[in-house]
Amino acid sequence: MYFEGYGYRGSTFEQTYRCYPASFIDKPQLESGDKIIMPPSALDRLASLHIEYPMLFEVRNTAAERTSHCGVLEFIAEEGMIYMPYWMMQNLLLQEGDMVFIKNANLPKGTYVKLQPHTTDFLDISNPKAILEKTLRNYSCLTTGDSIMVAYNNKKYYIDIVETKPSSAISIIETDCEVDFAPPLDYKEPERPKPTAPPSSDPAAGKAQVEEEPKFSPFTGPGRRLDGKPAKDLDASSSSPAKRQANATNSVQPSAASTSQSTVPRKTTGKLVFGSGGSQSSKGTEKVPEKDAKEEAKKEEPKFSAFTGKKYSLKG
Repeated sequence: MYFEGYGYRGSTFEQTYRCYPASFIDKPQLESGDKIIMPPSALDRLASLHIEYPMLFEVRNTAAERTSHCGVLEFIAEEGMIYMPYWMMQNLLLQEGDMVFIKNANLPKGTYVKLQPHTTDFLDISNPKAILEKTLRNYSCLTTGDSIMVAYNNKKYYIDIVETKPSSAISIIETDCEVDFAPPLDYKEPERPKPTAPPSSDPAAGKAQVEEEPKFSPFTGPGRRLDGKPAKDLDASSSSPAKRQANATNSVQPSAASTSQSTVPRKTTGKLVFGSGGSQSSKGTEKVPEKDAKEEAKKEEPKFSAFTGKKYSLKG
């Protein structure tokens, strides 16, 4: 090694520090980027070495075998301590006061990065690419496997770094990098609509439908005369076949009763009738009501009278 300017060519910066979150130093702006705060002695050591700018570092948790990369914001931390964003401590599985190894690194400029949001809420933002571009301005580098935090509208969105090119760790300072998005972790594809079930071929269901259909009943309307006169002698109750049958049975019952009564010979009180006289009297009684019934039926039937309507003249 030899002295040239302010550093030693070929030397590397390697140091172990205790790490604490940015909230311990009242620097909330650290959470929106990937930069850490180091002690002044680190600046003196880096100034004495030939370090390329911007300064990038490899951060390693040896106990958990987790590695990430970051930049530096200031050199104002207490000696032996560094402060880093809390999301970075979560990626490295670090707790407050744990030991972390810091080493300077040279990273290639990135050409491609694939990101995957944790939730679909990030896609609901009006312009997520613009928000992401603005947020990544505070970042120096990206490492495959890390989860970065994007703060927007008082809400925190976490995004996984799925893939980076040309290497697993890239520098995104002053470079054109293609950004691609993978579906969010909680994304679910919409369910396809199920085809409608065909009509059931159950014979029992078909029978039930047939039984529910109303049956056709012919000749259920009111009767009308051809001569235009109102049918006064027609009973309204005889409009349906069921009622006609009921009327027919009612009309038959009195005749049967009358015939039964007519067959029974009248007996005079205090007298007994023997022999053929009783039968002859019964026969006589049977014939009389039949003739009377026929004559009454003829009288009740109205006769059709043609051309009995009103007269109308064509002359007016």
